[in-house]
Amino acid sequence: MHEDALQAMRQSIIDGAPETALSLAQNALREGIAPLDAINQGFVPGMHHVGEQFGLHAMFLPDMMASAEAMRAAMQVLEPELKRLGAERPNAGTVILGTAKGDIHEIGKTLVGTLLTAHGFKVHDLGGDVPSEVFAAKARELQADIVGVSALLTTTMRGQKTVIEAIEREGLRQRVKVIVGGAPVTRRWAEEIGADGYGKDAAGAVALVQSLMQTNIRAE
Repeated sequence: MHEDALQAMRQSIIDGAPETALSLAQNALREGIAPLDAINQGFVPGMHHVGEQFGLHAMFLPDMMASAEAMRAAMQVLEPELKRLGAERPNAGTVILGTAKGDIHEIGKTLVGTLLTAHGFKVHDLGGDVPSEVFAAKARELQADIVGVSALLTTTMRGQKTVIEAIEREGLRQRVKVIVGGAPVTRRWAEEIGADGYGKDAAGAVALVQSLMQTNIRAE
């Protein structure tokens, strides 16, 4: 039932076709496909495939960006309908993302957010040039599980450390995991500043967040 439609949704994400994805989402609602089914059985598997292929270097950054745009187009149609019906996707965890103070680059961080959303996480993207205190305040307000801090410049990498310090000052460090990423960021840097992990790329960041959430569950 609806198998062809679900397969077309999946393919629209793989193809990175926003207009097609949007049209398929609208058609799904007209044809009585539950929005949650369209998301979980149609569009999300496409995003999973793209993430896997990116990790294998079989797809590249422009492909990921196009697929993310297609996913956003579909969700613009389906999320309002989900809310209208009072339905919710199971929440795999709450993640706050942002780029460190002084840094306005957002592409990598936005891709991480799109993939995490596709994997069932509730993502709050604070945008670029975010002060460390804002990360900490939002982590408290939203009871975040994970805070992810991106930096694309060597001059703004230190902002990742100040975010960790701000979260410590808020008394949240034992509960909130902090991950870092960005072009100049290395695993060694992550260890040096006391981060809980380092995402080399968007697919790696998703695997890292899933692993940290499992650690949180075992610790509870």
